[in-house]
This record gives sequence, C-alpha cells and structure tokens, in this order.
Amino acid sequence: MAIRYTLWLDPDDTPRHRAVEADLERYFIERFADYPHIRLFGADPYDYDAPFNRLHDVLMARAGEYCEREWRYVPTPEQLNRAFFLAVGHSNKFVRDNDDGDPHRPGT
Repeated sequence: MAIRYTLWLDPDDTPRHRAVEADLERYFIERFADYPHIRLFGADPYDYDAPFNRLHDVLMARAGEYCEREWRYVPTPEQLNRAFFLAVGHSNKFVRDNDDGDPHRPGT
C-alpha cells in the first residue's frame, strides 16, 4: 500500500496543511447547513444507524474527495476527523440534551 497522504509526503509544507485543515472545517460547517438539527446525545454512540454516525461517515468520504478535487491534497483520516469535530463544536446545527452528563452545562 503506497503512502498517499500529503501530510506524510510533504510534512514541512505547514502553511498548506493548515490552510487545507481550516478549509475542511469550513467545508464541514457548510455541509451541516444542508441537514436538520441533529441530537448529539441520547443515541447509542456505537449505533451505526444513528443520524450523527451516518452523517459522520458520509461527510468524511465527501470531504476527502473535495480535498483531492479542489486542493490536489489527500488528507489523513486524523486531519479529516479533527476538522469534523472542530466544525461540530462551532456549528449551531447540533442539539444537546440538558441532562447529557456535562457538569459545566446549566441545568445538570
């Protein structure tokens, strides 16, 4: 299996890696707008059919294709995953239950 990830092939091109990662985060936030609000908690985190898990799988594949098409860049799975979850944190499309176990969240 050949190494394809741009980060591994050219690790010193830090400005390009950071630009792609920032664009990936924007890409995910824009894609989230295409979907209704999604509840983050309450479903079994290991349920592959849970809306959040299905969304994750679909968008990860699309984002990889986007990077190759627009940037001529093959992101690592870690870059994709980090950008996805940073975007989840910055998006208003995800709904949390009041009683989700977060001790810093009001109402718990």
